[in-house]
Amino acid sequence: MSRDASDNLVTYASYPSLRGRSVFITGGASGIGESLVRHFCAQGSRVAFVDIAEESGRELAAAIDADGHAAPLFIPCDLRDIEALKHAIAEGVAQNGPLQVLCNNAGNDDRHQTEDVTVAYWDDRMAVNLRHQFFAAQAARPFMKVLGGGSIINFGSITWMVGDPDCPAYVTAKAAIWGMTRALAREFGPERIRVNCMVPGWVMTERQMSLWLNEAGERQIAERQCLPDRLQPSDIARMALFLAADDSAMCTSQQFIVDGGWV
Repeated sequence: MSRDASDNLVTYASYPSLRGRSVFITGGASGIGESLVRHFCAQGSRVAFVDIAEESGRELAAAIDADGHAAPLFIPCDLRDIEALKHAIAEGVAQNGPLQVLCNNAGNDDRHQTEDVTVAYWDDRMAVNLRHQFFAAQAARPFMKVLGGGSIINFGSITWMVGDPDCPAYVTAKAAIWGMTRALAREFGPERIRVNCMVPGWVMTERQMSLWLNEAGERQIAERQCLPDRLQPSDIARMALFLAADDSAMCTSQQFIVDGGWV
């Protein structure tokens, strides 16, 4: 039986502990991030999200409001500006209450070859894919500590596990996220702040399909995945809901791979 590939928000699990929970999502205007925003709003969470794509972010917030859910707070933000990120988190807290869930989702997997990488480009890739995750967690920690706990979900990738050859800076950043997750989980654990790493496979976002999904890519998916279905943003969002909810209260310092069995 084929699987529904749409972001179906009705037929899947509902988590009572997420209702009213203050959630902050980075890179929420499109792709996996958009699905995260939609799913948390459908659970009744109070959501704030940031993205550099201002038009898309405002359109998403309006669409969710039109669907009858509480409109999320969209804050335009370039995550390379750490002070702007900290201000955005503070703004989200001011509207939605002390932060209980942080989804460090934002990233960019632009392709590049080693010989073309400059110092400036390398530093930019680390800023776009790694640095902001640490500083968002740093900013979220005091709020979660006061509440007696929280959930931080860092978004990694299977790219470093399989050794993708066409984006070494991105692969390096995503590998580092796993190390950072382990360190923060150990440090934050006594405060009952859980830190986990969400590891998607090749997810069929609009960006991925328009830029890189060709006949060769389709063959690769068929050969590498155990399951025949294509990964959707909603598959990732539903795992994030579990990691944010009280149902996963004793899950921390772990990788949760959703890749159809690629690795």
